[in-house]
Amino acid sequence: MELIITLEEETNRAVLFGPSDRYLRMLRDALGIRVTARDSSVYLAGDSSVVGRAAQVIQHMQEMVRHRGPMSDQEVADLILSTGRPEEAVSDRIDVFSRDVQVQPRTAGQRNYVEAITKYDLVFCTGPAGTGKTYLAVAMAAHMLKLGAIKRIVLVRPAVEAGERLGYLPGDLQAKVNPYLRPLLDAMHDMMGFDQLRRFMANDVIEVIPLAFMRGRTLNSSAIILDEAQNATVGQMLMFLTRLGHHSKMIVTGDDSQVDLEKPELSGLIDAVARLKEIEGIAVVRLTDQDIVRHRLVQNIVNAYGSRNGNGAQVWSRPRRAGREEVRDGEGGDRAEAARAERRGEGQETNSKG
Repeated sequence: MELIITLEEETNRAVLFGPSDRYLRMLRDALGIRVTARDSSVYLAGDSSVVGRAAQVIQHMQEMVRHRGPMSDQEVADLILSTGRPEEAVSDRIDVFSRDVQVQPRTAGQRNYVEAITKYDLVFCTGPAGTGKTYLAVAMAAHMLKLGAIKRIVLVRPAVEAGERLGYLPGDLQAKVNPYLRPLLDAMHDMMGFDQLRRFMANDVIEVIPLAFMRGRTLNSSAIILDEAQNATVGQMLMFLTRLGHHSKMIVTGDDSQVDLEKPELSGLIDAVARLKEIEGIAVVRLTDQDIVRHRLVQNIVNAYGSRNGNGAQVWSRPRRAGREEVRDGEGGDRAEAARAERRGEGQETNSKG
């Protein structure tokens, strides 16, 4: 389909199209159409549905310029992402650098998650394993980078071991933290080719770092993703959240049922969601086992280990230490257990003397 749009007479082309027609290039790259501007006309060519959507974006851009003046890159990117999107569709493609990868939300919960990332500067997403929390966050970050809405991607993870003590790892700092950050790199490898990812990392366009190294930084024009946030402490979470700079988006993901901290009740993710969920401009998205998109067995495994609590979150309790309160057997249970323990001690003492 081909379409020619005639601009309003009072439209300032330099403001509408951005420096060196930057906003037209963002529109072209995001929607995969041909865009040409000449005098007071804009020529669009491509799939009919996408051309229609591009026309709506240009119309909204004219209205914004007329009423508010110059736009920012982030405003244009948000406009492109939100204009003309079918409200009920869950198959909208997220355009990343790799043409061989088709990334799209596959459930209603995932669609809500992607919509929240589009609309809000700070998004918390919790849910069980396999719901796409990290993958979709990385995909949206790559999409925004390709669109020009951001200039950097910062991928962050706490360096907390999942119930094991691995000891001292060999190598330099990068080699030591690489095992903790590997899942983020795996997701990013799907979004772009190896050579491109290497160039972006060498030029600091993409940065993958442990949470402990975030102190003292302010990140502007960036997409900042904190993965496995359930393993951040309350203090670390406060430190991380205050890194948010101008024209940036921050996405915090984690499974609040799998806390690997020694004191799970001190999880920064659980604390932050409770504290911040009512603040305007912050979105909290909870994915459930219905949003699991990995192997079908993953959903069955989550169901087998999990139990429903009042708000629908998947939780399971940690093993409790054996103690007197766990072996009560009705009234007098404590005294009975104490007597049994005393008898066992006497038996051991007799055997040792014999």
